[in-house]
Amino acid sequence: MNFSVDRRDVLKILTGSVLAGPPLLTAAEAGKPLYFSKEEFDLLDRLTEIIIPRDLHSPGAHDAGVAVFIDRRVAEAFLSEEKDAWKNGLAEIERLSMKEAKRPFLKAGKERQIDLLKKLAHGEDNPKSDGEKFFKRLKGATVFAYYSSEIGIHAEMEYKGNVILEQFVGYDAI
Repeated sequence: MNFSVDRRDVLKILTGSVLAGPPLLTAAEAGKPLYFSKEEFDLLDRLTEIIIPRDLHSPGAHDAGVAVFIDRRVAEAFLSEEKDAWKNGLAEIERLSMKEAKRPFLKAGKERQIDLLKKLAHGEDNPKSDGEKFFKRLKGATVFAYYSSEIGIHAEMEYKGNVILEQFVGYDAI
């Protein structure tokens, strides 16, 4: 029996394996988070909605699926440090809420929730504490996810796409 593989066969095999890529992550059940526990996901969803709330102009982070986006990105993260940073950050929010409000964040009431995030936001430019560092990460991810979503682009920013302008409305350098 003569078994030989030529160069073209090897390229076909390699190309097929590269194009197939890694398997996609899927939730065990529809509507369940991929990485976070239900409690962590609910906390994340509430935090993102406080950062970008629904208003009269447009839907907020919850409607845009920001927590779902972050959950998927963290689930797909290669480095365990990235995953740990999110888990530890959410735990830090709970710890701070218990210290400040004497109850878990989701049961602390809207005013206390906002007050806690305002305190963390004060150190945003030069974060020192774990809470401030996590808030900076959370806010950056929330803004990125929201303004990458259809709601953020079309409802909030009112982007209409490529349209023909009757007259140039920009800056004339001459």
